[in-house]
Amino acid sequence: MSTSPAHAAGAAGSIAEFLRTRRSRLHPEDVGLPDLGGRRRVSGLRREELAQLAGVSVDYYTRLEQGRVGNPSDSVLDAVARALRLDPEEAGHLHRLARIRPDRTRTGRGRPSGPQKVRPTLARLLEAMPDVPAVVMGRRMDVLAWNRAAVSLLGDYGALAPAERNIARITYLDPASRTLYDDWVGCARENAAFLRLEAGRRPDDPRLAELIGELSVRSPEFRKWWAEHPVRDKTSGRKVFHHPLAGRMELVYETLRSADDPDQALITYAPDAGSPSEDALRMLLAWDADRPRPSRPVRVARGGGSVTDGH
Repeated sequence: MSTSPAHAAGAAGSIAEFLRTRRSRLHPEDVGLPDLGGRRRVSGLRREELAQLAGVSVDYYTRLEQGRVGNPSDSVLDAVARALRLDPEEAGHLHRLARIRPDRTRTGRGRPSGPQKVRPTLARLLEAMPDVPAVVMGRRMDVLAWNRAAVSLLGDYGALAPAERNIARITYLDPASRTLYDDWVGCARENAAFLRLEAGRRPDDPRLAELIGELSVRSPEFRKWWAEHPVRDKTSGRKVFHHPLAGRMELVYETLRSADDPDQALITYAPDAGSPSEDALRMLLAWDADRPRPSRPVRVARGGGSVTDGH
């Protein structure tokens, strides 16, 4: 495979892979260049064509793509991003990759990798929304906290080992997720794209590298999509669920981040008012309310992964 677990987190050398995948998406006619014919050795723009579009020398662009430019200027990176028609998230990812220091990624110095604690404000918000499935997502897509409604919709995170409470890991490795999500492929690709974004932000995070390495080994779909270097933040949209008890539900998800701590996000799922999905979710929550429940409606993963919920 083109991306090995050893450098799966997208650290040293990944700028070459990223730029090559983006060049392969474009052809001369896409960017107003003449196609001079002849056999092309690459499935997209050549380096010299990209250099022409970006207004830099072929030698400079070649060294940039090979990771041999120590401190490229913002103006050059912006020009390359425009030439490749990158969206803002991809352009930001390019800037981060261009400034990753290989010696830093090898030693693992830099960002903290210890356990996160859910922000008290987010925990209170979870408790204040008993009828809205919601989770708090931390670094690496780890699930830090969840409410009872999220258990009803998504499954019981508390039944999983602490290391397994991860959205991407569940999506790729839990067979139930393939039937729960109507568009499993779309969800799974989004998760790969978000992990790629995280890898650019945290090239020195050993736990992130371990997660990506595991998914690369155990999931052929993840391995394939990871090699495409997708980049996408987790924002908002619609997901269709096929729940084994409630049936089909179309829910709107929102990802809310605090400006003070963007490493934690509150993700909520809600139906349109007056829709059949609202009725289905209400029925599911009512049925689930009849089962034995913890003394507290919010479960919080702490420290080494212990869970406190009144049990």
